[in-house]
Amino acid sequence: MDLRPVLHILMRILVIAGTALLTCIPVALIYNEPVLPFVYTAAIVFIMAACVYGLRGRTELSAFHRREAYLSVTLSWLVVSLVGALPYLFSGAIPSFVNAFFESVSGFTTTGSSILTDIESLPKSILFWRSMTHWIGGLGIIVLVIIIMPSLNIGGYNLFTLESSFQEKIHPKIKSVGRRLLYIYLSLTLIETILLLAGDMNLYESVCHAFGTVATGGFSPKNTSIGGYSPYIQYVITIFMVLSGVNFVIHYYAVKRQFQKIKQNEELKFYLFVILFSGFVITGILFFQTDRSFELAFRESFFQVASIITCTGFATSDYLLWPAVGWYIIFFLMFFGGSTGSTAGGIKMARHLVALKNVRHTFRMMNAPNAVIPLRINHRPISYQDNNGILTFILWYLMLFAAGGLLMVFLGSDVATAFSSVATAMGGIGPGVGTVGPASNFAHLSEASKISLSALMVLGRLEIYTVVMLFTPWLWKN
Repeated sequence: MDLRPVLHILMRILVIAGTALLTCIPVALIYNEPVLPFVYTAAIVFIMAACVYGLRGRTELSAFHRREAYLSVTLSWLVVSLVGALPYLFSGAIPSFVNAFFESVSGFTTTGSSILTDIESLPKSILFWRSMTHWIGGLGIIVLVIIIMPSLNIGGYNLFTLESSFQEKIHPKIKSVGRRLLYIYLSLTLIETILLLAGDMNLYESVCHAFGTVATGGFSPKNTSIGGYSPYIQYVITIFMVLSGVNFVIHYYAVKRQFQKIKQNEELKFYLFVILFSGFVITGILFFQTDRSFELAFRESFFQVASIITCTGFATSDYLLWPAVGWYIIFFLMFFGGSTGSTAGGIKMARHLVALKNVRHTFRMMNAPNAVIPLRINHRPISYQDNNGILTFILWYLMLFAAGGLLMVFLGSDVATAFSSVATAMGGIGPGVGTVGPASNFAHLSEASKISLSALMVLGRLEIYTVVMLFTPWLWKN
């Protein structure tokens, strides 16, 4: 293995993290809070970057091979999560290393699960950093899924993201694609911030909530999440959660006014159908089985459905207090996820769609065993390799969910808490059911449970294959 390109990536990641830490210093100064936690951490990060720069020597990213790609992606999330825990420790906001690491991993993986029992007691600069970890992690996921994973040619990513984009000549250069994705990401963040400001949310909270929404992370600087804000604020965040769960290639098409390509995208149609169908079903449940008005039932339903499907994790109410069938549906939706190529986590809508197409294909072949009926998505045939990779991913996901749930039970959690905490960690959602519901947190779990969930957050966020491949012997054979 050539470690030079791996070190090159790590150096860039450290520089990005260090620069992000510096942006927290003005926030600390504005609110008369200590700046040293950020100064110390930034100094450590830049020293590490300088050391890595000296070790990497002269290399080009074109020298990347699969081994280096898998290792650099996994190490990047591990290193940045360790770095992200330092401000919590230096400030004393989270004195326990395990808790600080859990909060950092949850931020960078855009999960949104938290060990904090009183969020508003923390310094605003620390909470700003907490939200910033979401925003950085969300951008990293877009780059990973749209640019890096398709080049590794596993899991069928080329059907939905980079490869198809290149074939349709979005732009011939990876740097240009990355730049355009960054512009879209920045634009969504800026527009949402302005709209939240228009709803009488102050600038600090608007920026923090925009970071959490566009990254589909869910960290809020408020103990009540979005519950204490006006209906206007809740509708704005609902809309931007849905937009952020859309494949960012679709956003590019919208900017270029290539609406025909958007119309042909089957994953987008399926994604919107699941949100609308689930939202109206739960609206009916809340309206007819509780004393809520139709508008309140509609708003709570669609907010929570959008929050869970896009794996954001914001909350306006405790869905565990809904009629049982309502939160059963919410738990079921934890396994859907947003669109491929978005900041959302989970299995992803495209994979569910391909699985359903396989079911339909099987019945069609039973009726016409000699017919040649190719599987298609977005009017393109799905190769055997891509189809196998997608179905295998779903199988891996469900097996890890079952294994993780059993591990959490073994570590002392009740069944509901165990399996929902694993579902929410792997899907990058945030709240679960049981004792980790939207009105609770993860502080009461054992340290072993928090470490296990941290590992599952990274594993789920990096689409499983990226991490698992490092432990396969054939990757290391010539």
